Amino acid sequence: MVVATIVTRGRTRLLVAPITHTPPERPADAIEIPLNVKIRLGLDSARIWIVLTELNRFIWPGPDIRLAPGHESPLYDAIPDWLFFDVRNGVIRHRDAGKLTITKRTE
Repeated sequence: MVVATIVTRGRTRLLVAPITHTPPERPADAIEIPLNVKIRLGLDSARIWIVLTELNRFIWPGPDIRLAPGHESPLYDAIPDWLFFDVRNGVIRHRDAGKLTITKRTE
């Protein structure tokens, strides 16, 4: 789930909210992806959450982001606007509370 993109020296820096099958310890730390959205994105039907307490930072193109199956880009599809805004607001809320971690991946 891409939260932001920044162009740097002809390459794009991505901040990505991770998704996980592991339920959050605190419900406010993640947002569950609804079944209809998972189906549209081609994800499995198991419960999946978007983590709001951490972001991964990548440079694209790079080794940490792979092409989506059957696509020519790493993007599966866009999430609905309402879900994007819920994720964005949750990440901002955690950032403002000092509870957001950004992990630098391979660059």
